Amino acid sequence: MQDQQTGSNASGPTRVLITGGTGSVGVSFMETYPDDFAYHTVSRNAEAPLPSCQAYAADIRDRDALTRVFLDVRPDIVVHAAAMKHVNQAELQPSQAVEINILGTLNVIKACLAAQVPVAVAISTDKACQPENIYGYTKRITEQIWLEHHCAQTRFVCARFANVAASAGSVIPIWLRAALSGDTLKLTDSRMNRLMFSAEEASALVRTAADHAAAVDVPFVLVRKMKSVNMLQLANAISADFGDGRAPETVGLRPGERLNETLVSDAELEFAYEAEDGEHIMLHSDALGSQRLKRELSSLTAEYMSEDEIRMLYLAYAESLKARDIVSVRRGTG
Repeated sequence: MQDQQTGSNASGPTRVLITGGTGSVGVSFMETYPDDFAYHTVSRNAEAPLPSCQAYAADIRDRDALTRVFLDVRPDIVVHAAAMKHVNQAELQPSQAVEINILGTLNVIKACLAAQVPVAVAISTDKACQPENIYGYTKRITEQIWLEHHCAQTRFVCARFANVAASAGSVIPIWLRAALSGDTLKLTDSRMNRLMFSAEEASALVRTAADHAAAVDVPFVLVRKMKSVNMLQLANAISADFGDGRAPETVGLRPGERLNETLVSDAELEFAYEAEDGEHIMLHSDALGSQRLKRELSSLTAEYMSEDEIRMLYLAYAESLKARDIVSVRRGTG
């Protein structure tokens, strides 16, 4: 993201403000591009994820406090990552999900407009595609209201994620800790498949969306093509590598959970275009390529990861925890 692309001030580095910046998405983005931008975060506490980051304490449900932060920072790019992210949590607390994911997003939009932010990227999810649970419905509305406010002053675009491997609260950290502790891994259903990509790939998707937002004058949702993972295969691999190899315990689906998820639906094919780079799909614009996507992208239609690709997902997480020595000893390679 160069200054001429984003319209940022030429007198200093591009300022990136991340809502929910202490979460996995924001931290990963800053760790992936540590020296490329001047980082600012806003979350419910003022803890700075990185020493070079300026942190602000504000809840996105408080529009006045949020707007004050935006006016103080005057960001060139906003990455809206703050959300209630977990399906079961949203099912138990639907009012909170609405307040944070919908009303909070509206507050971020208003703050972007007040601060005249050139580019704003919202993090969306495959749960927003054909929603069947509270979280999915709130994120579907988030996508729509975000794109609705796209204008010449502020380019509002979305980056639609699938599952980010080893993100906070996700299954890989839970299973890895269980295996290392000698516990049985708990799996909701052996038939479950998930589209999954790495934290670095997720960060690259956000950056690519911001780059294109500066050049494409219409709102869009950017998707990265990715592979599918069978969750039983993932559980068995983690158990074999980090535990005693015992089979996972099947505990049943949680409220709002489904066996397979869709990243681009059949209903979206009429405005879903494959990018010429072969890696991305752009919804609502053919700026990156005019070839329409021919079939939906889901955890059933996507190519499945190989065993080596699955292992890369959790070995990288083990390394990030500085658990490599523990893992090496348990695997007999230390």
